Amino acid sequence: MTDITIALSKGRIFDDTAPLLEAAGIVSRDNPESSRKLILLTNRANVRLVIVRASDVPTYVQYGAADLGIAGKDVLLEHGGNGLYQPLDLNIARCRMMVAAPEGFDYDSAVRQGARLRIATKYLQTTREHFADKGVHVDLIKLYGSMELAPLVGLADAIVDLVSTGSTLKANNLRAVEEIMPISSRLIVNQAALKLKRATIVPILNAFSRAVNN
Repeated sequence: MTDITIALSKGRIFDDTAPLLEAAGIVSRDNPESSRKLILLTNRANVRLVIVRASDVPTYVQYGAADLGIAGKDVLLEHGGNGLYQPLDLNIARCRMMVAAPEGFDYDSAVRQGARLRIATKYLQTTREHFADKGVHVDLIKLYGSMELAPLVGLADAIVDLVSTGSTLKANNLRAVEEIMPISSRLIVNQAALKLKRATIVPILNAFSRAVNN
């Protein structure tokens, strides 16, 4: 029987993915939130889960260390998607990629007048392309966390980050000033694995598709 490895990350994506995995007949034997294991066995002898950082999921799938994975559109855009097949939008972990600025900052005028903006973000590629399309010059500052702090201490004029409820922005006196795109998580597949393990992978893809559309 062909072995299948699925790359997942902890947290919201795993929680939202669990029902889809179950619909595909795959149930983890361990809870990734309480287990220290990075390789989780499942109820199916030929399927295992590997737990990696969300930003690393596309890399594991691209290089064949995992056959399938689940990653946010934001992560895939930064990764570039080389060697990956993206057959299905799972409509989970939904949020929006937004530009946010401090209350009182006239973002619209700054953009309209062609001001050079300093933007803090971990989404460098997506942010660069977004502002290039608008003809706006930006200096990008890469941060990995606490993005909201950057405008408050003068590090940046604005930030680009994922926004779900907007409560964190509000708590830090920031407001969303522009939506770049909606974000959700996608099922991704290694292209070589899809050819070599098609008989095993396609039923999993079909089960995911049915679960999403029901």
